Amino acid sequence: MLSLAKGEFLVGKKMRTLANLLLLSALLFGSTEQVEAQAGIDIRDVQVEHDFGEEIRFSAQVESPNPIKEILLIFRDVNEENTRVISIEADDEGRISYSYDAREDLLHPFANIIFWFQIALESGESQTSEDFSFVYMDNRFEWETREENNLRVHWSEGDEAFGLAALDTARNGLAGIQSLFSVDNAQPIDIYIYASPADLQNALFMGGETWVAGHASPALGIVFVSISPGTQEKILMEQQIPHELAHILLYRYVGENYNHLPTWLLEGTASIAELYPNPDYQLALNRAVENNTLLPIADLCHPFPRDASQAFLAYAEAESFTRYLHTNFGTSGLDDLIIAYADGLSCEAGAMRVFDKSLTYLDANWQESVLGANLLGVAWRAVLPYVLILALLLATPLAVSISALRKRRIDA
Repeated sequence: MLSLAKGEFLVGKKMRTLANLLLLSALLFGSTEQVEAQAGIDIRDVQVEHDFGEEIRFSAQVESPNPIKEILLIFRDVNEENTRVISIEADDEGRISYSYDAREDLLHPFANIIFWFQIALESGESQTSEDFSFVYMDNRFEWETREENNLRVHWSEGDEAFGLAALDTARNGLAGIQSLFSVDNAQPIDIYIYASPADLQNALFMGGETWVAGHASPALGIVFVSISPGTQEKILMEQQIPHELAHILLYRYVGENYNHLPTWLLEGTASIAELYPNPDYQLALNRAVENNTLLPIADLCHPFPRDASQAFLAYAEAESFTRYLHTNFGTSGLDDLIIAYADGLSCEAGAMRVFDKSLTYLDANWQESVLGANLLGVAWRAVLPYVLILALLLATPLAVSISALRKRRIDA
């Protein structure tokens, strides 16, 4: 159980500005002290404990010389807008408690939760407590932690060598990402390594997407991966950790405009950051070329298909196409493209502004030069929509001309 009181957590007066939020950063353990009284009300012995994914239990002791009309518990994840307000009652001894059902209203794993109490008296006076915070840890597991600078690796299975290998991979991945775009590593990044995809998916409530092995929460600065100790651990680390790190750092590079970037660029950039490229991507691309089933890059500007095989092909294409752009236009070209999309340009307009070439043209050139696709077939598929539009535009005046010619012949 965590006992929360003034001096145990870094707290401030009720959140008013972003600056207050940034101050809520550390858990400090110490002796229980009484919260500073206002309007004659004492709020002390504030406690919180939780069972991850099940419930969160809040409690405190309230003493007031005057009758209390209402007590509110108010809390939220510091990175979300949804504030939860719960009315609670004190027992005869002034003890208040509330159990929050974390199965019904989900909270992000490892999120920083801020909460406070608001008390209204029958006399009309009211008091708001100081703010408290706690980290919503996935406490189903016991985590080992090693850190270097602002990289922190946490794992639940494996020995010391396993954790140090993951930390080495994170450091090397960070260096590689710096060759793709400007990196801000001033803020901490936490990497949680689950021992199985099932454990990770249960933590993220991801359900049936069994092909998902990693996840990043950019706003929280947290990477989630699933790697079990064993012969494949090095390869899996070099694939998953840099990939998810790239998402965090790309978010920090462009801020809230991160979601403006096309999905193929988000996932393509993260994929070329991997220290051990996935060899199965090339097999999927070769098969798609042979079967003429490549997905147009323009179709990958939005979320990838949910079907596992189609999603895998989408990742393979995104990796190969982004690498093609980086090879042909360099780091500056890729960086300019990221900024163009972050500025809000459409998928097609961003490519045109940076490269002076349409996305369709770049797609066709990539297929020919990298994948060895049939250029004539690629080109025909690329121009076919425009041919159809031209045909429709010409059809009406042609029909009018034919009708007029027939009419003149009849009149003659």
